[in-house]
Amino acid sequence: MEFSIQLSAYYPDKSYGGDRVYQDMIEQAVLADRLQYDAVSITEHHLINILMMPAPLQFACKLASVTKHVKIMTCIVVLPLHDMRIYAGEVVCSDIFTDQRLLLGVGRGAFPFEMERLGVPMDSTREKFDESLDVLQALLTQEEVSWDGKYYQFEPLTIMPRPVRKVPIMMAVMAPEGIYHCTKRGFHIQTTPLAGNHQLLLDQVDAFKRGKEELGNAGEDLTLSLSRVAFLAKNTADQKRKVQQAHDYYSRFDNVYTGPGIVENGMIKALPREMTLEQTANNLTVCTPSEMIDRLGVYAEAGVDRFIMNINFGMEQSESLDCIQCFAEDVMPHFTQRKISNEPSAA
Repeated sequence: MEFSIQLSAYYPDKSYGGDRVYQDMIEQAVLADRLQYDAVSITEHHLINILMMPAPLQFACKLASVTKHVKIMTCIVVLPLHDMRIYAGEVVCSDIFTDQRLLLGVGRGAFPFEMERLGVPMDSTREKFDESLDVLQALLTQEEVSWDGKYYQFEPLTIMPRPVRKVPIMMAVMAPEGIYHCTKRGFHIQTTPLAGNHQLLLDQVDAFKRGKEELGNAGEDLTLSLSRVAFLAKNTADQKRKVQQAHDYYSRFDNVYTGPGIVENGMIKALPREMTLEQTANNLTVCTPSEMIDRLGVYAEAGVDRFIMNINFGMEQSESLDCIQCFAEDVMPHFTQRKISNEPSAA
């Protein structure tokens, strides 16, 4: 099993500065590269101060300039917010500029606040995403593409430059049946077992394996990534402190995900959670290294190819870096043959 770090893009205090947020993410990526993580992950969100990355492809290029080995995954970019005729060319350029280390994770968008203010109501995102994905794939694989759909109508055109390889695309999917169909179409998969639901995890992995098997040799390189909010803790007291921090973060996340979407000057208002602190603790993977090994062993045994450790809930940069280091030294060796390198990164 391989490992990725979802770089932390949380901005709870404007005085900290967006430049410092992104410098922190760069520092995390450089360390992950040196420690032989397989990938780093970035997301796309606009107008809000959590998961704050309005320019994921540009940032992917920056990360490639200061790292040597890690894949750079977008988890995820929101296709309905982009014009595929422009975006396809940007994807090709980004794949070139990242030395072909780009893994393009795509999705439909999750937060009504940002989607609706950017002119894409949530009730249209599924339909627009499906058409956008079809257009994107056509533009990346064919020349002189024309289209006559609901959201796209255009005369024949060819994006330039042409791709130097088949850009790998990863779908964010949770439902097992959706995973099966997306895998059959040749997509990598990113999923999550929600609140540690083991049967759902097994169903997700089984759906991926069935889709991959039906593809035969064409699906040989497809991967299943599993994302969880996770962080290493030194002891019980440290675990409780970090769970409390995550609980506070999710009082904002819930506001824009399932709540009323109250945002003032870009800052999401913290609202009381229906979920208790104990429930939050059960839904996260915040634990000591030995406990982490036991929990991840379940995923490895099930057949997960890559674990994405999501550290985005507001920990101090020094603690995030310590977690990345400790995870590589104390946890990763139980699951991968990669050796920690002392070689400095490109930065």
